[in-house]
Amino acid sequence: MQTLQTAISFIIIFGSLVFFHELGHLYFAKRAGILCREFAIGMGPKVFTFKRTETIYTIRLLPIGGYVRMAGEDPETVELKPGYRVGLVFNQDDAVQKIILNNKEKYSDIRIIEVESADLEHDLTIKGYEEGEEEVLKSFPIHPEAVTVEDGNETQIAPYSRQFASKSLGHRTMTIFAGPMMNFVLAFVIFLLIGLLQGVGVDEPRLGELTKDGTAISSGLKKGDQIQSIDGNEVSSWMDVQESIQKSPGKEIEFVVERDGQTKEIPVTPQEVDREGQKMGVIGVYPPVEKSPVKAIKYGFTETYLWTKQIFVLLGKLVTGQFTIDALSGPVGIYKSTEEVAKSGIFYLMKWAGVLSINLGIMNLLPIPALDGGRLLFFLVEALRGKPIDRQKEGLVHFIGFALLMLLMIVVTWNDIQRFFLN
Repeated sequence: MQTLQTAISFIIIFGSLVFFHELGHLYFAKRAGILCREFAIGMGPKVFTFKRTETIYTIRLLPIGGYVRMAGEDPETVELKPGYRVGLVFNQDDAVQKIILNNKEKYSDIRIIEVESADLEHDLTIKGYEEGEEEVLKSFPIHPEAVTVEDGNETQIAPYSRQFASKSLGHRTMTIFAGPMMNFVLAFVIFLLIGLLQGVGVDEPRLGELTKDGTAISSGLKKGDQIQSIDGNEVSSWMDVQESIQKSPGKEIEFVVERDGQTKEIPVTPQEVDREGQKMGVIGVYPPVEKSPVKAIKYGFTETYLWTKQIFVLLGKLVTGQFTIDALSGPVGIYKSTEEVAKSGIFYLMKWAGVLSINLGIMNLLPIPALDGGRLLFFLVEALRGKPIDRQKEGLVHFIGFALLMLLMIVVTWNDIQRFFLN
């Protein structure tokens, strides 16, 4: 049951983070008029797919990211060379609606031509000699939303005006930046929901909700208990309570609490858990809370800011060598961490999702080739020099960056497997 719960939690969290990240790219790409061919969650073989208007929506097997495939980012695959024989299907305005590349015998209402020249990006015309009239060169207009058909599969053409590169620097920048931006928005929404549903923590030495399987409830503590001291040390805030519990994993400590005007002494043994490689104690209790929409909004902004700051601090330590590769986690490490967090309840799981969303946003903004931050860096260079960098050179840089990232992913994943399953 725990394994199933962890798997469901991981799929929901991973899917949500990638979905909203890619949704940011998709939304602003479509607003800019870019043809988006595919919206994918995951990588590798397709598990589920459907098409709506111009875009194919897919869920893929491997949980290592996602993408929005925009026209013009990759070379257009269809090239109609002189001498090709193709079939043309026209719409009611006598513009070419479909270009049949093979299996033409399956179509009854088509006109066969031998191609002389074709421009599917700028002029949107195809010239050729129609079957039965080989002496006359004809020119046919192509509809901007025409499709090519090969082996029964339709692919919409991409006029240059619908391609990524044709858009202004501002539109391209916003389209790429929108992915990480949506991760920060998602984190804020998650923290806001926590504030609305659970309430916002109050820094008082008072017990909030108790989990059903925690040592707090089994030891006799109750919601609303006012804590006076723990193990003989007076406490005056929730931070004091939390610190006393966390530093005593597996060790019995004595709570002195006030309940209904009476003082009670209650021994409690915190359960030992592993959080990011550190052993700490938990007793299954939430801090005292207050429910207020205004405080929830403030909590959403505050938590987003504080976790953003904390992740940048950790990144700084990683860059300066204060952290090793063990500080990095791939899908396996995130799955195992999700398993641990899920044991603490839905609100801890929601908070974990918010932290991961911020982490994904920050990672994608780093100026590393193949990531959003790397592409934004090329846009900055373009703005400074007044013209874009050669697309082939930029593509090579991103390809090398992607290969190195995949190598790093393999190393981190193998490291996770060794840490969690082979030791």
